[in-house]
Amino acid sequence: MSEKSLAMIQKEVDDYISQFKEGYFSPLAMLARMSEEVGELAREVNHSYGEKPKKREEADNSIEMELGDILFILACFANSLGIDLTEAHDKVMHKFNTRDAARWTRKDEP
Repeated sequence: MSEKSLAMIQKEVDDYISQFKEGYFSPLAMLARMSEEVGELAREVNHSYGEKPKKREEADNSIEMELGDILFILACFANSLGIDLTEAHDKVMHKFNTRDAARWTRKDEP
């Protein structure tokens, strides 16, 4: 399996969505979908690491698949608004590397 950049993921998602007349959902609908997927991830994490076991009839979803669903929706959301996720990531990393530079204890510090 080869590695994909965020740009490649965004293009792959756009190629998929572009084949349908309906296109991307509205930003509000996209946010609702994202919220649903985060809820499904929370359920899987709770089943795997929390105190709530799965019911026998529940689907055998995985944290990996739920994260994949979130990544897909995130790419859809960004594409629909013309946002480059690589640029967004770079801006956020700059923020963390400056604003939070001294917030956490580094492993190389005593």
